[in-house]
Amino acid sequence: MKCTYQFTFTVIDEELIKYAWPQDVWFHVDKLSSAHVYIRMPDGMTFETIPEALLTDCAQLVKANSIEGNKKDNLTVIFTPADNLKKTGDMAVGQVSFHNDKRVKRVHVAKRENPIVNRLNKTKVERIVDHEQERIDRLKAEHALPDLELARHREAEKAARSYDSLFNVEEDEDEAFKPHKSVKELEEDFM
Repeated sequence: MKCTYQFTFTVIDEELIKYAWPQDVWFHVDKLSSAHVYIRMPDGMTFETIPEALLTDCAQLVKANSIEGNKKDNLTVIFTPADNLKKTGDMAVGQVSFHNDKRVKRVHVAKRENPIVNRLNKTKVERIVDHEQERIDRLKAEHALPDLELARHREAEKAARSYDSLFNVEEDEDEAFKPHKSVKELEEDFM
Protein backbone atom coordinates (compact mmCIF):
# COMPACT_ATOMS: atom_id res chain seq x y z
CA MET A 1 0.00 0.00 0.00
CA LYS A 2 1.42 3.36 -1.01
CA CYS A 3 0.21 6.67 0.38
CA THR A 4 1.57 10.13 -0.11
CA TYR A 5 2.14 12.28 2.96
CA GLN A 6 2.31 16.05 2.71
CA PHE A 7 3.34 18.31 5.59
CA THR A 8 2.11 21.82 5.22
CA PHE A 9 2.51 25.14 6.79
CA THR A 10 0.06 28.00 6.53
CA VAL A 11 0.95 29.42 3.11
CA ILE A 12 1.08 26.05 1.36
CA ASP A 13 -2.11 24.97 3.12
CA GLU A 14 -4.17 27.55 1.22
CA GLU A 15 -2.96 26.09 -2.07
CA LEU A 16 -3.62 22.50 -0.99
CA ILE A 17 -7.18 23.33 0.01
CA LYS A 18 -7.75 24.94 -3.37
CA TYR A 19 -6.28 22.08 -5.43
CA ALA A 20 -7.13 19.06 -3.23
CA TRP A 21 -7.90 15.75 -4.86
CA PRO A 22 -11.01 13.76 -3.89
CA GLN A 23 -8.83 11.11 -2.22
CA ASP A 24 -6.88 13.57 -0.01
CA VAL A 25 -7.39 13.46 3.76
CA TRP A 26 -6.32 16.28 6.12
CA PHE A 27 -4.96 15.74 9.67
CA HIS A 28 -4.42 18.31 12.44
CA VAL A 29 -3.96 18.37 16.24
CA ASP A 30 -7.31 19.41 17.70
CA LYS A 31 -7.38 22.82 19.41
CA LEU A 32 -3.61 23.36 19.10
CA SER A 33 -1.32 24.85 16.51
CA SER A 34 0.31 22.18 14.37
CA ALA A 35 1.53 21.38 10.92
CA HIS A 36 -1.09 19.77 8.73
CA VAL A 37 -0.58 16.34 7.26
CA TYR A 38 -2.33 15.30 4.09
CA ILE A 39 -2.47 11.78 2.75
CA ARG A 40 -3.45 10.83 -0.75
CA MET A 41 -5.27 7.56 -0.42
CA PRO A 42 -4.59 4.86 -3.01
CA ASP A 43 -7.39 3.51 -5.22
CA GLY A 44 -9.80 1.33 -3.31
CA MET A 45 -9.29 3.05 0.04
CA THR A 46 -11.99 5.32 1.41
CA PHE A 47 -12.03 7.84 4.22
CA GLU A 48 -13.97 5.36 6.36
CA THR A 49 -11.58 2.46 5.69
CA ILE A 50 -8.19 4.04 6.45
CA PRO A 51 -6.17 1.32 8.21
CA GLU A 52 -5.43 1.82 11.89
CA ALA A 53 -1.66 1.71 11.28
CA LEU A 54 -1.92 4.56 8.77
CA LEU A 55 -4.06 6.61 11.17
CA THR A 56 -1.44 6.08 13.87
CA ASP A 57 1.36 7.18 11.52
CA CYS A 58 -0.48 10.35 10.52
CA ALA A 59 -1.46 11.18 14.11
CA GLN A 60 2.14 10.75 15.27
CA LEU A 61 3.42 12.98 12.44
CA VAL A 62 0.96 15.73 13.31
CA LYS A 63 1.80 15.48 17.02
CA ALA A 64 5.55 15.50 16.35
CA ASN A 65 5.18 18.63 14.20
CA SER A 66 3.21 20.61 16.76
CA ILE A 67 5.25 22.82 19.09
CA GLU A 68 2.71 22.53 21.91
CA GLY A 69 1.31 19.13 21.03
CA ASN A 70 4.71 17.47 20.90
CA LYS A 71 5.19 18.21 24.61
CA LYS A 72 1.74 16.98 25.71
CA ASP A 73 0.26 13.52 26.15
CA ASN A 74 -3.32 12.42 25.55
CA LEU A 75 -4.09 14.54 22.50
CA THR A 76 -6.84 14.31 19.96
CA VAL A 77 -6.00 14.48 16.26
CA ILE A 78 -8.82 15.35 13.89
CA PHE A 79 -9.02 14.29 10.28
CA THR A 80 -11.42 14.84 7.42
CA PRO A 81 -11.53 14.58 3.63
CA ALA A 82 -9.80 17.61 2.14
CA ASP A 83 -12.94 18.56 0.21
CA ASN A 84 -14.65 19.05 3.59
CA LEU A 85 -12.26 21.88 4.49
CA LYS A 86 -13.86 25.31 4.31
CA LYS A 87 -11.80 28.45 3.85
CA THR A 88 -13.44 31.87 3.72
CA GLY A 89 -11.83 35.22 3.04
CA ASP A 90 -12.30 36.49 6.60
CA MET A 91 -10.28 33.62 8.14
CA ALA A 92 -6.70 34.07 9.29
CA VAL A 93 -3.91 32.39 7.35
CA GLY A 94 -3.84 28.70 8.31
CA GLN A 95 -7.31 28.76 9.84
CA VAL A 96 -9.92 26.41 8.40
CA SER A 97 -13.43 25.29 9.18
CA PHE A 98 -15.55 22.41 7.91
CA HIS A 99 -18.49 22.19 5.54
CA ASN A 100 -19.91 19.24 7.48
CA ASP A 101 -18.82 18.54 11.07
CA LYS A 102 -20.15 14.98 10.82
CA ARG A 103 -17.38 14.17 8.33
CA VAL A 104 -14.68 15.06 10.89
CA LYS A 105 -13.26 12.05 12.74
CA ARG A 106 -10.97 11.89 15.74
CA VAL A 107 -8.12 9.65 16.82
CA HIS A 108 -6.60 9.63 20.30
CA VAL A 109 -2.82 9.89 20.72
CA ALA A 110 -1.69 8.81 24.18
CA LYS A 111 1.96 9.82 23.77
CA ARG A 112 4.67 10.40 21.19
CA GLU A 113 6.05 7.19 19.76
CA ASN A 114 9.58 7.96 18.61
CA PRO A 115 10.09 4.73 16.62
CA ILE A 116 7.15 5.64 14.37
CA VAL A 117 8.26 9.25 13.91
CA ASN A 118 11.87 8.19 13.25
CA ARG A 119 10.80 5.53 10.72
CA LEU A 120 8.71 8.06 8.83
CA ASN A 121 11.39 10.75 8.93
CA LYS A 122 13.94 8.31 7.44
CA THR A 123 11.77 7.88 4.35
CA LYS A 124 11.02 11.59 3.96
CA VAL A 125 11.57 13.01 0.49
CA GLU A 126 11.31 16.73 -0.09
CA ARG A 127 10.30 18.15 -3.43
CA ILE A 128 8.65 21.26 -4.75
CA VAL A 129 5.18 20.53 -6.05
CA ASP A 130 3.07 22.58 -8.42
CA HIS A 131 -0.33 21.61 -6.99
CA GLU A 132 -2.27 23.37 -9.74
CA GLN A 133 -0.36 21.50 -12.47
CA GLU A 134 -0.76 18.18 -10.64
CA ARG A 135 -4.51 18.71 -10.56
CA ILE A 136 -4.61 19.66 -14.24
CA ASP A 137 -2.59 16.55 -15.15
CA ARG A 138 -4.89 14.33 -13.05
CA LEU A 139 -8.02 15.77 -14.65
CA LYS A 140 -6.54 15.33 -18.13
CA ALA A 141 -5.71 11.69 -17.36
CA GLU A 142 -9.20 11.04 -15.99
CA HIS A 143 -10.83 12.59 -19.04
CA ALA A 144 -8.39 11.01 -21.49
CA LEU A 145 -9.61 7.47 -20.79
CA PRO A 146 -13.25 8.10 -21.72
CA ASP A 147 -12.12 10.20 -24.70
CA LEU A 148 -9.86 7.40 -25.93
CA GLU A 149 -12.65 4.87 -25.56
CA LEU A 150 -15.05 7.18 -27.41
CA ALA A 151 -12.53 7.67 -30.23
CA ARG A 152 -12.12 3.89 -30.61
CA HIS A 153 -15.89 3.43 -30.68
CA ARG A 154 -16.33 6.13 -33.32
CA GLU A 155 -13.55 4.62 -35.45
CA ALA A 156 -15.25 1.21 -35.31
CA GLU A 157 -18.59 2.74 -36.33
CA LYS A 158 -16.94 4.62 -39.18
CA ALA A 159 -15.29 1.42 -40.44
CA ALA A 160 -18.62 -0.44 -40.23
CA ARG A 161 -20.34 2.21 -42.37
CA SER A 162 -17.50 2.46 -44.88
CA TYR A 163 -17.71 0.86 -48.34
CA ASP A 164 -13.91 0.59 -48.48
CA SER A 165 -13.89 -2.97 -47.16
CA LEU A 166 -16.88 -4.13 -49.16
CA PHE A 167 -14.88 -5.60 -52.05
CA ASN A 168 -11.92 -6.78 -50.00
CA VAL A 169 -13.44 -10.19 -49.33
CA GLU A 170 -10.69 -12.74 -49.21
CA GLU A 171 -11.45 -16.19 -50.49
CA ASP A 172 -10.78 -19.20 -48.33
CA GLU A 173 -7.62 -21.08 -49.23
CA ASP A 174 -9.67 -24.18 -50.15
CA GLU A 175 -11.90 -22.14 -52.45
CA ALA A 176 -8.92 -20.61 -54.23
CA PHE A 177 -7.66 -24.00 -55.43
CA LYS A 178 -11.03 -25.48 -56.49
CA PRO A 179 -11.85 -25.31 -60.16
CA HIS A 180 -14.50 -22.73 -60.90
CA LYS A 181 -17.83 -23.87 -62.32
CA SER A 182 -18.90 -22.86 -65.74
CA VAL A 183 -22.02 -20.81 -66.38
CA LYS A 184 -23.85 -23.92 -67.59
CA GLU A 185 -22.96 -25.82 -64.36
CA LEU A 186 -24.13 -22.91 -62.26
CA GLU A 187 -27.45 -22.80 -64.15
CA GLU A 188 -27.94 -26.52 -63.60
CA ASP A 189 -27.20 -26.14 -59.89
CA PHE A 190 -29.75 -23.36 -59.76
CA MET A 191 -32.51 -25.47 -61.22
